[in-house]
Amino acid sequence: MSFIGNILWIILGGFLLFLMYFFGGLLLCCTVVGIPFGFQLIKIAVLALCPFGRDVEMLRNSGCLSLVFNILWVVFGWWEIALVHLVLAFLCAVTIIGIPFAKAHFRLMKMSFMPFGTNAVA
Repeated sequence: MSFIGNILWIILGGFLLFLMYFFGGLLLCCTVVGIPFGFQLIKIAVLALCPFGRDVEMLRNSGCLSLVFNILWVVFGWWEIALVHLVLAFLCAVTIIGIPFAKAHFRLMKMSFMPFGTNAVA
């Protein structure tokens, strides 16, 4: 089921979402200050490419530096990505067919709100 879900996800816009996250991460990696944020966007891009069959887990030993970077992530306005995924999740959940896609957007929202200290696990 996850293979079919990933194929449908990619066809219905998941690939464009992956490209936006990936190239945004590459642009941030071009600056010295943006490298940690760029790596997190690339991590979100990998989850955005194939979200079905994966879950987002919080790491217990993430440390205080990840907390500082998560605060900077929110201060610099990257929380808007999570808000977009929340809106898209509600729009997908309106139809019964879109509920699995809504769950995928909720996973992406979880990772895009606090990306430091989270991992996508299979």
